[in-house]
Amino acid sequence: QVQLVESGGGLVQAGGSLRLSCVASGRTFSTMGWFRQAPGKEREFVASINWSGTYYTASVKGRFTISRDNAKNTVILQMNSLKPEDTAVYYCNAGAYWGQGTLVTVSE
Repeated sequence: QVQLVESGGGLVQAGGSLRLSCVASGRTFSTMGWFRQAPGKEREFVASINWSGTYYTASVKGRFTISRDNAKNTVILQMNSLKPEDTAVYYCNAGAYWGQGTLVTVSE
């Protein structure tokens, strides 16, 4: 049984930082990533990581960093210089699997 479990969301002021973690169980994945869905908007790609490298959507480049700990089957999203427009539910993704989501709220 495959599960993705996220943690690390919360409320932070603009300019602050948060660190999201996603632990995968049941199998390993070559590619893992993060998506987000803001209120009233569609789910969008944020970042992903595989054996070739890391990939980011333009709006988070230079502010977010994705990394993985293969020994722990974990992917991490370090989010710095957060902006109110980063407010969303963040979802971990691996293959056809999704986590339950973790809410990130950035206040003015």
